[in-house]
Amino acid sequence: MARKPIDRHGDGPWDFRGRGLTGLQFSIAGPAPSAVDRGAAPLLHQRGFTTGWGGVTLRPTRRASKGREVDSIRELLAREEAGGEVTVRGWLRTARHAKKMSFLEVNDGSCLSGLQLVADSTCDGWEGVVRNLSTGCAIEAVGQLVDSPGQGQRYEVHAQRVELVGGVDDDYPLQKKRHSFEFLRTIAHLRSRTNTLGAVLRVRDEAARAIHDFFYQEGFIQLHAPVITLSDAEGAGEMFRVSSLDPADCPRTEAGTTDWSADFFGAPTYLTVSGQLEAEIAALSHRRVYTFGPTFRAENSNTSRHLAEFWMVEPEVAFCELNGLAALAEEFLKSVFGRVRDRCEEDLAFFNQRIDDQVLSTLSHVIEEPFGRITYDEAVQILQESGQEFDFPVEWGVDLQSEHERFLTEEHFGRPLIVTDYPRGIKAFYMYLNDDGRTVGAMDVLVPRIGEIIGGSQREHRLDVLRDRLAEQSLPEEHYWWYLDLRRYGSVPHAGFGLGFERLVQFMTGMTNIRDVIPFPRVPGNAGF
Repeated sequence: MARKPIDRHGDGPWDFRGRGLTGLQFSIAGPAPSAVDRGAAPLLHQRGFTTGWGGVTLRPTRRASKGREVDSIRELLAREEAGGEVTVRGWLRTARHAKKMSFLEVNDGSCLSGLQLVADSTCDGWEGVVRNLSTGCAIEAVGQLVDSPGQGQRYEVHAQRVELVGGVDDDYPLQKKRHSFEFLRTIAHLRSRTNTLGAVLRVRDEAARAIHDFFYQEGFIQLHAPVITLSDAEGAGEMFRVSSLDPADCPRTEAGTTDWSADFFGAPTYLTVSGQLEAEIAALSHRRVYTFGPTFRAENSNTSRHLAEFWMVEPEVAFCELNGLAALAEEFLKSVFGRVRDRCEEDLAFFNQRIDDQVLSTLSHVIEEPFGRITYDEAVQILQESGQEFDFPVEWGVDLQSEHERFLTEEHFGRPLIVTDYPRGIKAFYMYLNDDGRTVGAMDVLVPRIGEIIGGSQREHRLDVLRDRLAEQSLPEEHYWWYLDLRRYGSVPHAGFGLGFERLVQFMTGMTNIRDVIPFPRVPGNAGF
C-alpha cells in the first residue's frame, strides 16, 4: 500500500491538503517586549512560559505515564529533529489498512495537524488492536519519532505498541465526508472533534488569553460580576427571570399578582444582560477594571447573528471620557488580533482556505490600518448620499443596521470605523448626555464582515441628569438606588465598552453563523447539551 500524505484538515471530511504547517512555534524577535519590562515576566512564568532574550517559548505540558513523559502532538511536530521513543495519545481521524502495514492518523486537539502512526506486524497489538481500529477510536501508542518520507508531514511515528483506550460503535456519526454545520449543531457533544470546530476552540482560547494579558499589562483589575441581578443594565426589558417559585402554585398578593417576597431573593431577579453596572462600582474605587463572563438576552431572534447566552468583555475606566475610550478600544482590538494572528497561524490558514479566503488579509488590514472616526450624523449623511438601496431605510434617529455598518466599513471607508454621538432616544439611560441635548456620548466600533463588534459610551456621572434619564425611560429609581449613590459619593467622569466575544471570534475565523463559534449555543427553542 502506497504511503499517502495525511488528510489532515477537513470537517469530518479530512480532505484539505496541508501546506507543511507543522505545529505552533513562535518567538518575539529583538529586544525583550515592554510587557516583560513592566513586570509581566512573573505572569509568563506562572502561566507556563519561559522568557529569554526577548523570546517567549511554550513550556511542554507533560503527564506521567508508566515512567514516560507524554508530549502533545503539537509539541512533537514542533521538535527541531526526530529521534527517540515517544508516547502518543489521541483519537483516530483515519485508519488505512494494507496487507502488511497500517497507517493511523491521530489527533489530540492540541493543533490542527494530525500525526501519522505507521504500524506493521512487529507492532505489539497488531492483530488484536491495530487491524480493528477505525475513525473515532481513542488510542495510546508508543514508538519512534522519525522523519516522514510522505508529503505534507514532517514526522511520523513507527509504532512499537498500540493500545485501544476507547472504541466506537458502528454508528459513529463523524465519518470521512463533509458534514454541514447544520448537522454538526445537532451533535454539539461531538463536533469539537472536527477540524473546523476544533480550530474554533483553539482560536477562542488564544483570544481569551490575549484579552486577559492585555488588561493585565495595562493595569486593569478583573472583576467577577454577578450573573443574577435585579437591574436591567440596558433598559430593554429582554431578560430571563430567575425564580424558585413553582409556576403552577405561585403565592399571590391580595391584588392577585405574584408575591415575589416569597421568592428565593425576595424580589424579581434576572440573568444579567451586562456586567457594566457592577464594573462601574469597582472602577470608582480601582480606576481600571474589566469583566469577562456570560451574559443573557431573552431576545427572540432566531438569526445567524444572535445568541441567548454569550460572553462579554467589559472594561470600565474612571477619569476617562469618550475620546480616551475610543483609543483604548482600538488599541485593545489590534492587540488581540495581532496575538491570535501570530499564535494561531495554522488554524487561521485553515479558515482562510476552507471558510473565507479573506480571513488573513482582512485581519492584517485591521491590525495595520488606523481606525476611522465619524459621528452618527456624518454616517447618516454618507449613507443617504451613497445612492445605495438598503433593505432598511436610513433615517436620523434610527439605529444603524448591519448592512449600513458593512457598507461604511467595506465600501466607503475600506477600514474599521468608530462611530460616535448617537441620538439619545436609541441609547441606554446611563450614557452621557451631550451638550446639544439630542445626542449621547456613545460609540460603536465597526469592522468589515461583522459590523458592530464593540459598543460603549461615556457614562452619565451627573446625578440630576441620570435621574431624568431613568424617568425618561420609565425605569424605577428603587432598582438603581445604589447606582445613583455612586453619583452622590465621589463621582467622576468614566467610560466603558462591551465586546461580544463570539463576534470577535467570528471576525477572526470568517465563520458566518455565530452558533458555530461557541461550543454549546443557546438559541430560541434549543438549550440542549
